[in-house]
Amino acid sequence: MNPTVEDRVPVLIVGGSLVGLSASLFLGRLGVRHLLVEKHADTSRHPRGRGNNVRTMELYRVAGAERPIREAASVLAANHGILQAPSLTGDEQEWLFKEIDPGGGLARISPSAWCLCSQNDLEPVLVRRAREHGGQLRFATELVSFEQDAQGVTAVLRNRETGEESTVRADYLIAADGPRSPVRERLGIGRTGPGDLFHNVSITFRAPALADVVGDRHFIACYLTNPEADGALLPVDNRAEWVFHAPWHPDQGETLEDFTDERCIDHIRRATGALDLDVEITGKAPWHAAERVAERYAAGRVFLAGDSAHEMSPTGAFGSNTGIQDAHNLAWKLAAVLNGSAGPGLLATYEAERLPVACETSARASARSAEHSHPGYVPAPGAGGGRQRGVLTVALGYCYPEGAVVGADPELPVVPEQLRLTGEPGTRAPHMWLHAGGERRSTLDLYEKSFVLLSGSDGDMWRTAAKGAVQRFAVALDCYLIGTEPDDDLAPEEGVDWAEKHGTTPEGAVLVRPDGFVAWRAEGRVADPEAALAQVFAALLGRD
Repeated sequence: MNPTVEDRVPVLIVGGSLVGLSASLFLGRLGVRHLLVEKHADTSRHPRGRGNNVRTMELYRVAGAERPIREAASVLAANHGILQAPSLTGDEQEWLFKEIDPGGGLARISPSAWCLCSQNDLEPVLVRRAREHGGQLRFATELVSFEQDAQGVTAVLRNRETGEESTVRADYLIAADGPRSPVRERLGIGRTGPGDLFHNVSITFRAPALADVVGDRHFIACYLTNPEADGALLPVDNRAEWVFHAPWHPDQGETLEDFTDERCIDHIRRATGALDLDVEITGKAPWHAAERVAERYAAGRVFLAGDSAHEMSPTGAFGSNTGIQDAHNLAWKLAAVLNGSAGPGLLATYEAERLPVACETSARASARSAEHSHPGYVPAPGAGGGRQRGVLTVALGYCYPEGAVVGADPELPVVPEQLRLTGEPGTRAPHMWLHAGGERRSTLDLYEKSFVLLSGSDGDMWRTAAKGAVQRFAVALDCYLIGTEPDDDLAPEEGVDWAEKHGTTPEGAVLVRPDGFVAWRAEGRVADPEAALAQVFAALLGRD
C-alpha cells in the first residue's frame, strides 16, 4: 500500500549545513519551491569551516548574502595568513603565507574577496536569507527512507522531537548529508581516492590571556610544531575564544575518551609555550580529514553535493567551498528543467562538470597539507608535496571542458597551472566594472536568473537573435549592448575594452550561463546570429 503523501515539492534537500543551506538560498533566489530537512535541532555551534574563498563569496554576492556574511565575520576581518612555529613564546616562527591577497591584485579579477567566517556564524545568515526567499527549512527532521521512480522521489521523514513521520513527494532530491551520507549508501555509489588522511579532535576553549601571548600576530591559523604537543591554533574572536585542533590516532587505539579536559589543557599549554595559561575547555568534536570522491554524482533523480560527493583535506578550505559551488551549479540546472526551458539531459552535465573539479581539487588539498606539514598529516611515501603554486587557480580558475558548454577546448585542464579568465567557454566569465544610470556594477552581478548575451557593435543583430531564442526555447535570456553610445545598455569603465577582455571582437558576442560560466563565444561577425544562437541553445538545453 502506498503511503499518504503529506507534501509535494519540486526539490527536497537532505542536510542543512553549509552546502544544503546554500542550495536552499540559490534555489529560492531562482523561484524554485523546496523543502530542506536537517536532523540536528539547530545550526552548527562549533566554529569550523571558516575559509570562504573568492568564488564562494562571488556566489553569495550575487545571491544578496555577501554583506550580512561579512558583518557576521567582522571580528576576524583583520586576520590573515598561516603561521608555523614550535611555540608562540619562542623566537622561531615562519609565515607560510602572510597575506591572502598580497598587493591587492585580486580586485582586478573579482568584485569580491576571501572571507573568514566560521560555520557557526555563517549558517544562521544562510538560514535567514534562505527563508526570506521562500525556503521551507525543517530542523530536527531526518530522512528515514526514500524510493524513486521515473516521475520523482518519495521520502519518509521523521520529526526527531515528536517521533511523528510524514511522507513527501519531490521531483528531485539533493543529498547534502555529509561524508557518511546515508543517501549515497542507499544508492550504492562507491568512492575513489586514498581514503583517510588523518584525524583531529577540535577543542574549543576560553583563555583570555592567550591574546597577550599571540600579540599582533593576527593569523587565520597557527601550526604549532612541538613534537610532543603539536596542533593547530585558530582564533574565534582574537580575545578569549579559541580553537585547537589536536592530532588523534584511533589507529593506535586512542579513543575520544582519552581526550580529558586535563589532557587537553596540558596539550594546549605545551603547544603554545604558555605553560601557566589559564584554560577553560568548552567543547570537543572529532573530525576526520580524507581524500575521497564519489564515483557518480547522481542516480536517477537523486544528486550528491558537498561532503556526500567528496571529502578533502582541510588545508586551503577547499572542501566546503567546492560543495557550495556544487550547489550553485546544480541549482540553475534544476530550475531550468523544472520551468520547462531545458530537457532532463541538462542535469547530466552536473556530474560531467563537478566530478572532475572535485578530483582535481581534493588532490590539490592533500598536496597543500603536505606542503604546510599540517599537524597530524603524514603523507604516504611518494605522495608528492613541495611548493604548490597558483592556489587561486583552484579556487577561481577551475574549468568545464565538458558539460553545458559549446566550443570549449576538450584539452582544457580542469585546474590550470595559471589563472586564465579571458572568456573561454567553460571558464568563469571575466569581471569588469560597468556603468548604467549612475550605478556601478560588475559583469558578474548580471549572472544569476538568466542566460546573458553580451554584444557590442553588432548589437541590434544579436538583440534580434536573442529574441528569437527566447521565443523558440522559452529560455530566460537577457541581452546587453556594451559601449558608450546612447543606445548601449552598459558602459565599460574608461580604458577597458569589453570585447578584448572577453576574448572576442566588437562584432562578436559572449553567452554566459546563469552561474557565471561562459557557455559559448562568437569571436567575430556571424552571418546568421539567430541561427547560430538557436543551435547553441539546442545543444545547451538538450532541446530540439
